[in-house]
Amino acid sequence: QVQLVESGGGLVQAGGSLRLSCAASGIIFSINGMGWYRQAPGKQRELVATITTSGSTNYAGSVKGRFTISRDNAKRTVYLQMNSLRPEDTAVYYCNAGVRALGDNRYLEVWGQGTLVTVSS
Repeated sequence: QVQLVESGGGLVQAGGSLRLSCAASGIIFSINGMGWYRQAPGKQRELVATITTSGSTNYAGSVKGRFTISRDNAKRTVYLQMNSLRPEDTAVYYCNAGVRALGDNRYLEVWGQGTLVTVSS
């Protein structure tokens, strides 16, 4: 059973920083693209940032210049460094990855359980 486990959420004041981590566990052959999404109350889930296996990144316009996504392939972990946080960044943040389990010939999309980030004004 492949799982993604997020950590690092919490309460922070506007202008502050948080670092989210997401580690993959299980019998994994390889991991493809990884990313972070978020869902604010009453809104649809939206893309925050993605990163390929080679390190190419993509960001939502609302976080560009403030958030940085990175990954450690050896640790099977993706990170999201969030700086200059704003109240509108308040959301549940979800980790996502394309994972190929050992013995499987397909990549499956796996989601983490989510971690809450609250930014106070």
